[in-house]
Amino acid sequence: MKKNLLAIVITLGMFSIANGQKLDKFGADLGKKSVMGKEIRAPYTDLTSYFGYIKPGSKPDEVKGGKKMYYIYVWIPVAAPEIGIRMISPAPESVKASDKDYVSADFIANSSDTSNFFDTWVTFERAEGILKLEDVATKAKTAKWNTIESNDDSSEMPAQPSGSKYNSLMRITSDTSNPSKAIVMGLYRIGFTTYKTGEVQGSFLAQLGAPIKLPGVAIAVKPEDLAAAAKK
Repeated sequence: MKKNLLAIVITLGMFSIANGQKLDKFGADLGKKSVMGKEIRAPYTDLTSYFGYIKPGSKPDEVKGGKKMYYIYVWIPVAAPEIGIRMISPAPESVKASDKDYVSADFIANSSDTSNFFDTWVTFERAEGILKLEDVATKAKTAKWNTIESNDDSSEMPAQPSGSKYNSLMRITSDTSNPSKAIVMGLYRIGFTTYKTGEVQGSFLAQLGAPIKLPGVAIAVKPEDLAAAAKK
């Protein structure tokens, strides 16, 4: 009897972990409503997903403020009233990549690694003075970057396998009265690291959403690859 009870507990625990990483639809703040005390958001109509993997001990793109930073570069082709960004690690098995999503070679090569993950911490930055896609390859590495928003933990995101809610989400409303906070055409990047002591390692899913269609939006781990990605 005790063995049967133990088996049930283990099974329920595994079920809870597996389903803890199930992602809800990514909803916008724009048009948010409160119905019977519950916030209702319409899903972003434009959603771009990036499936990535950081090898344990890999070299970061930059060490900033003592943290190992990695970057995903984003080309936004038109002004947007709002941008949503969320990141979850490990990448949930419940979310499958479509032919329109970006899937890194390292993610495919390490698809069997389900044990490594990290406490996500994300930033969203814009490059100064890069307003043409053809200028990205030559100017991105020397550009000055301005941080628009950052996020560590979000209670809206599923818990990680550890049980802690350390995944990240932010919704950024474009502030046209403040040029540094306006979401306009240009080069952006999603920076990510781990907030607490530890390595950035394992799989992750990063998603960028907008309440309007952004034709030509592109994502790449190298800025010089954005032009090709925009044609995807």
